[in-house]
Amino acid sequence: MNAHLSHDHIHPQTSREDNFKLEWLLQSIERNRFLPEPDPEKVFVGDGNYRAIGAEYLGHFVRIGGLKPTDRVLDIGCGIGRMAVPLTQYLDPDTASYEGIDPVKDGIEWCVQNITPIYRNFRFCQVDIAHELYNPQGAMAGDEVVLPFCHASFDFVSLVSVATHLPHREIVAYAHEVSRLLARGGRVFLTAFIVSPEDIERAEARPNFIPGEEQGSWIADPVAPLGAIGFDRGMIESALEGAGLKVDLVSLGHWRGTSSSHYQDVIVASKPGGPA
Repeated sequence: MNAHLSHDHIHPQTSREDNFKLEWLLQSIERNRFLPEPDPEKVFVGDGNYRAIGAEYLGHFVRIGGLKPTDRVLDIGCGIGRMAVPLTQYLDPDTASYEGIDPVKDGIEWCVQNITPIYRNFRFCQVDIAHELYNPQGAMAGDEVVLPFCHASFDFVSLVSVATHLPHREIVAYAHEVSRLLARGGRVFLTAFIVSPEDIERAEARPNFIPGEEQGSWIADPVAPLGAIGFDRGMIESALEGAGLKVDLVSLGHWRGTSSSHYQDVIVASKPGGPA
């Protein structure tokens, strides 16, 4: 693996002028009181300000992941639309498309009722994947995941706070499915906890990881190991490469107590054979 490792990163295609325009857009999204936003008690994953976090990740998608306004986007683990809402202001309504999937029915229903009627190129569907915390009665096992989309349907796939809640075998399965769904030159933006011994020795690190039962895994809570799970460096990258993807970047997050623009670690990989 020859991916660039950094604590922060700006995609080389993001010019100073584009970055200025993006910053203006992100600020306008945070101020726009007319954008859809669920009641706080309905937000079932993640803490913090719904609009601000969504805008923050739109910035990461563009600056780190190279997202383009014309991309066909798949948002795996879309939840209750936190990434989708700011993307409505960035993706071109005529040429781009967005598909959001999640195992939690309530979040999908909110998105269908509040986003799709206004933004017709944004669609959402529940995929009944089993997860011990979010969908314990799901019909499809996570390590047998098959998503309802055709081969090479997407230019950009996001998995934000997905790998942080999955055992390694399921991350491997998702990597193969993402590889199937990406067009050549397409990119995947994935967040994770990449853990090394020096990370867990830092007093500032949050979560405070301990070794998990699975070899190479690290967990924050033995009672709910999938509440926050990390892996040794190289394990997630190898899963992506084993699925035929090229790891382009590993950008370290500030969960470990170091400086970074993002909390979780970010891995960007691409499907070989097309434009970057």
